[in-house]
Order: sequence, then C-alpha cells, then structure tokens
Amino acid sequence: MTERVVLAYSGGLDTSVAIPYLAEQTGAEVVAVAVDVGQGGENLDVIRQRALDCGAVESEVVDARDEFAADYCLPALRANALYMDRYPLVSALSRPLIVKHLVAAARRHGGTIVSHGCTGKGNDQVRFEVGLGALAPDLKIIAPARDFAWTRDKAIAFAEEKGLPIDVSAKSPYSVDQNLWGRAVETGFLEDIWTAPVEDLYAYTADPAQERDPDEVVVTFDAGVPVAIDGETVTPYQAILELNRRAGAQGVGRLDMVEDRLVGIKSREVYEAPGAIALITAHQELEAVTVERDLARFKRGVDQRWGELVYDGLWFSPLKRALDAFIDDAQRQVSGEVRLVLHGGRATVTGRRSEAGLYDFGMATYDTGDTFDQSLAKGFVQLWGLPSKLAAARDARWGGC
Repeated sequence: MTERVVLAYSGGLDTSVAIPYLAEQTGAEVVAVAVDVGQGGENLDVIRQRALDCGAVESEVVDARDEFAADYCLPALRANALYMDRYPLVSALSRPLIVKHLVAAARRHGGTIVSHGCTGKGNDQVRFEVGLGALAPDLKIIAPARDFAWTRDKAIAFAEEKGLPIDVSAKSPYSVDQNLWGRAVETGFLEDIWTAPVEDLYAYTADPAQERDPDEVVVTFDAGVPVAIDGETVTPYQAILELNRRAGAQGVGRLDMVEDRLVGIKSREVYEAPGAIALITAHQELEAVTVERDLARFKRGVDQRWGELVYDGLWFSPLKRALDAFIDDAQRQVSGEVRLVLHGGRATVTGRRSEAGLYDFGMATYDTGDTFDQSLAKGFVQLWGLPSKLAAARDARWGGC
C-alpha cells in the first residue's frame, strides 16, 4: 500500500512546491492540511484547490479560529504570557493546534509521515516535532527545507520546471507569520538590528504617531475570561477580534525586539499584537485587584515559566499541564471590569472594579473613615525586621564574617 505524507500546508510557494517534491522523494501520496487560525489573507477554498492542483491526493481546510481563541489564546491570556516579558507567543501558540489537526488528519487518511516547511534555524521545527512526538510518536517526520537542504531558489526552479500554478515572481522582503493573536515579521533588512522598521511592514496596526481621538473601552472578565466589551457579550474569538480592530487602529501592540531562540541564536523580530497586548494589560490589572498577595507573587513566576514552556515547544508537557491546573485555580476570583484608553500606541488602564476585589477603601484611605488600626504597625515592623536585626548583630560580633 502506498504511504501517505500529511503536509502542513500554507498555500505559499514553499509548501506548494513541497507537494510534488515530497511525492518524488518518498514515493508517497501527499495529503495537504491547511488550518485557519485567523491568519486572514487568501480564501481558504482557493488554498485548498491550489494544493490539489499541485498534486495533493487530498486537501482539507480546518476552520479552527474559535478553537484557537478559546483553547490556546485564552490560556495564554490567563497566564499573562509574554516571553522575555514582551513577546505574546504569536506563532508559538498556533503550532500545537496545527500539530493536533495534522495528527487527526493522519489518522483519517492513513498517513504514516508528517511534513512541515520549517528550517533548521528556527523554533517552529521544535514546536512541530516535539508536539508530534507527544501525540503520535509512531509518525515519521520530514522537513524538506532542513532535511533536503531545500532553498527558495531551488523551490522557484522546481516550480517553473513542473509548471506549478503558483506565483514565483514576487518575493516579499520579509518573512511573515500571522494569526488571530498577532503577526510576526522577520528577515530581510530587519536582520540588521540597527535598521529601523519601516511603516509598510505593519498590517495589524496603524501608525501610533498619527493624530486621532483616544478610544475608551471597558473589558469585562469572568474567572479570567473576557466575556464582554463595552457591555456587549462576546466569545473569546470575538473579544480578540474586536480589540485587534480597536487597539490596532490606535497603534497598540507594536514590538521590535531581539529575542533568544530555543536553538541558541539571537533573532530580531518585529511583532504586532494589538488585541493580545490590550487584553493582557487589562487582565494583569484585574489580577492586581483580585488576587491575594502571596498567590500573585507566586503566579508571576508561574506565568513566566508557562510562557517559556510554550515558546520552547512544550505545550503537551507534564509541567505545562500542571501549571495549567494552578492557573485555573488562581483565576477563580479574577472577575470584574477594567477600563482602558487606547491611544498613541498604548493601552492605559484608567479604571477597575470588581465585586471579588481585595481593595478596601476604608483600609487604603488616609482621610476620614480610615479603618486601618495603625497602632498595630509598630509591633509588626519590629517582629518583621527581627531576623535581619539579629543577623546584623551576629555579623558585627564576628567581624562581618
């Protein structure tokens, strides 16, 4: 029986050429799988047909937008996930979802091999292959760009030789990956880290320097989940989509950073994530109101580790699963409203309220009505500092040793 390769298909040059190339190299039939994670661009029915025209024996498109929002973006929001305190895991979040659907397609179509278009320099090869190893260790993996030294020049020549129905003449100066949670841009002149980004590489955000009126928005959360925008009930997908639109129009969510890749090199990346940054900003503020101090301190470390695990391709790891359980419990009281002003490239919190909040006006005020018993503070301070006081006295006796 002829083997089948299940290919993660984007519809672009590299994965389109991979269809006949994989067939030649392996003798297998190719099944193309495109997953819609809110990336926009071409009609996915067009992409599906292109795969068939390039020689795929089967081609399918999975509409995973709501699933991506609810099961991948939402956990990242509740974890305030920002790799290196800045990057909201745009590409890293979509890979485990794509892996899940590749495995499902392999089971449906009798696939024994899975293929992706990643190179050997990036993080995505790890995310795909570690995820596949966790969900379907029996499947073989081929990465043409890495395993067969496949270059863009070779891809263009192969496409022309085979007369494939794809445009090989236009070449973007950038490499772009985008989805509902944001947009990642790299390569080209951006590889010179002294060179500033130009305005035409942005697509999700308007120029924050342009004059415009501020936009005020109120986000309502229930147990860490955004459930309403300005009082209108929304799903997670709708919340992200709406804040992508409104925050993007104000230039919110632009990032230009040099990040530490998993493979050990540093890489310059430009990101746009207007909805993600606005929602994380609001969520962090609501946690400040509703989460008890020691739990909040500990969760900040958990959030950082959660983001590192996802960035490093360990979505399906035992530690990630255990941290999910902790975060779920920590979100039980994260309910209320946060008011943001979107303007000039920033999402600024201007108000917050919650029936589950731990902020007590009577305790906090310095005016009449103060309910805080200050007479207790003197003894508290003395006992709190007692270990340090005793250690300092000991060090003085022992000459600072």
